[in-house]
Amino acid sequence: MTQSDQSQPLAAQAVAPASVALDHLPKRAIGIDVGGTGIKGGIVNLHKGKLVGERFRIPTPRPATPEAVAEVISTILEELLGREKAPDRDELAVGVLVPGIVIDNVVLSAANIDDSWIECDAGELLRELPGDIFTFNDADGAGLAEARYGAGAGRSGSVLTITLGTGIGSALVHDGVLVPNSELGHLEFEGEVAEVVASAAARERMDMPWDEYGRLLDRYLTHVERLFSPSQFIIGGGISKRSDDFLPQVSSPRAPVVPAQLKNNAGIVGAALYGAEQRALAQRSDAADLDRVAAEKVAAEA
Repeated sequence: MTQSDQSQPLAAQAVAPASVALDHLPKRAIGIDVGGTGIKGGIVNLHKGKLVGERFRIPTPRPATPEAVAEVISTILEELLGREKAPDRDELAVGVLVPGIVIDNVVLSAANIDDSWIECDAGELLRELPGDIFTFNDADGAGLAEARYGAGAGRSGSVLTITLGTGIGSALVHDGVLVPNSELGHLEFEGEVAEVVASAAARERMDMPWDEYGRLLDRYLTHVERLFSPSQFIIGGGISKRSDDFLPQVSSPRAPVVPAQLKNNAGIVGAALYGAEQRALAQRSDAADLDRVAAEKVAAEA
């Protein structure tokens, strides 16, 4: 590692687009995306940002309690680890996306899963499963993947992914570094909570024509731009496949507005990347602690 690399904060070394640490990540990791209707996982080639083989999906249990979801995650992991190109269990990193705010593996909100997830320590819940497991927000996973491998790849500054579905999710990635739990669907917008009037579900509920919906998104993204000044907007979620129907009406934001590229695999890819990077950071931290203890011992004996 060069002197300039050493001067960077560990987080920047781990997640910046051209970081040395990225070259030292394992070639493959596993990502699992917990959704309201299905839980899907896959093996991801971290050098390419692509799935290795088919993803594996199991319907989300009802009710989607932590224990029930953990059982499904365990089944998915075992299936993926039984594949020929599965990562080595001794070097296994697993990222798990949860539809809620997640801080230090603790889930602080619950969307499309059971309310019993609130205050659940997901790290402890999944501790007995294979590999080093790290959890974070589902929109953050999709946004991280798009910023690193998809529509935002190679772009500097702040890349802001907006996912349009049942609600509005968001992911803010600045120079390759994820700023988690942005929750921009909960902003006040034209006197309402944004996702109540501007989500894909709201468009369907109000039977809003596509061109009208595009003009609504134009106003919403302009509002968001005033607050965060991104260098690029990426529009994700299932509705992104219909982007030609509404994006032509989105013309006011200064930042370019483009559709997502990774489609339904974005969450799995982002989860695997995040898990691998967090595992690498943890290993660096452990190594630094050992070096510090050794140095203190030498100093004490001098």
